Amino acid sequence: MLYHLYEFLKGYDIPGMGMLQYISFRSGAAIILSLLITMGFGKKLIRFLQRKQIGEEVRDLGLEGQLQKKGTPTMGGIIILASIIIPTILLARLDNVYILLMLITTAWLGLIGFADDYIKVFLKDKQGLAGKFKIMGQVGLGLIVVATLFFSDDVVVREKQRDEKGLLIKEVVTNPQTGQPELQVVTKEEKSTLTTLPFIKNHEFDYTWLVAFTGKYAEVFGWIVYAIAIILIITAVSNAANLTDGIDGLATGTSAISGATFGILAYVSGNVIYADYLNIMYIPNLGELTVFISAFIGATVGFLWFNSFPAQVFMGDTGSLALGGILAVFAIIIRKEFLIPLLCGIFLVENLSVVIQVSYFKYTKRKYGEGRRIFLMAPIHHHYQKKGIPEAKIVTRFWIVGIILAVLTIVTLKMR
Repeated sequence: MLYHLYEFLKGYDIPGMGMLQYISFRSGAAIILSLLITMGFGKKLIRFLQRKQIGEEVRDLGLEGQLQKKGTPTMGGIIILASIIIPTILLARLDNVYILLMLITTAWLGLIGFADDYIKVFLKDKQGLAGKFKIMGQVGLGLIVVATLFFSDDVVVREKQRDEKGLLIKEVVTNPQTGQPELQVVTKEEKSTLTTLPFIKNHEFDYTWLVAFTGKYAEVFGWIVYAIAIILIITAVSNAANLTDGIDGLATGTSAISGATFGILAYVSGNVIYADYLNIMYIPNLGELTVFISAFIGATVGFLWFNSFPAQVFMGDTGSLALGGILAVFAIIIRKEFLIPLLCGIFLVENLSVVIQVSYFKYTKRKYGEGRRIFLMAPIHHHYQKKGIPEAKIVTRFWIVGIILAVLTIVTLKMR
């Protein structure tokens, strides 16, 4: 909004207004504003939730200190949503299709999570929103993302052109700075199902390759495969973040680390100079997403002030579903979805621990007549709690692992 105000008033030469044209300035302002909203609005919301006795219903799972959390205010994800949406609307370009898509993602999944929390807290139904409705909402968001990427004229990828042997096509151009002729790779901006594949020399993967056997219909079927992949990714990561939100500060801190890493990847992918230097895919208009992800980082770090052990407020599904979905859609937009298993490895392990536990229990129950378990409890952070490790230490160690994974993710830019 402020950027568009600058565009309207730039002819009046108002001191300081020119800073709004720079993504770096607006990104920094987004972090600060997001932190201020979180710190200011957070205190008031927590007091409101306490007065209304909107607290967490805790089931006794036999974990040390768990029952002490009974009555802790929940639905704190409202703080996160407000701290992401408000700075983004104020500081980002609202004519950017990627910004609009991320705002829709935040609000969409936030509403689904809010409905789940509302049913649990106000209607006293511990099951919350039925799982099928959550899945329907996540699939619906996936279809919105696919439709946007397919139909919007602003969504293009700058592809390097190759000959029949797969070699880059180059042409002689005049360097505008030196006036000297030089070889330059021929590029073309077009719609594509192209994405980034880590640890591979050419660094790219096209979903149409999976259906190349369909011949002239490969492009159509490629988009269908792409759509299915997007829906699965959004559903998986969103639910994984929801599972990770089991102890104080774990999901919040992990999301902040992943968000910061994706922010770096978005910035270099949206900058033609850095993209060319790193030999990665350049995506026009992508740089604006740095403003959004900056607000995301500010919101999660700010919320951690209240959510760190011992938590003053829980985010509930209002926050956890939105955090996972935001990271998933962001990765898809910047064409880095294959980095999710690495960067969001904490989410992956949490999800897998539940799948392994449930599958093994059902298998042994059929075979031996009694269910057996691999972990003391799932998700895996509860396994470590059962082993007597303090909650704060578990969270800190998971954060350290998250930082290591973030560094490895950045390294993949040059490791091929």
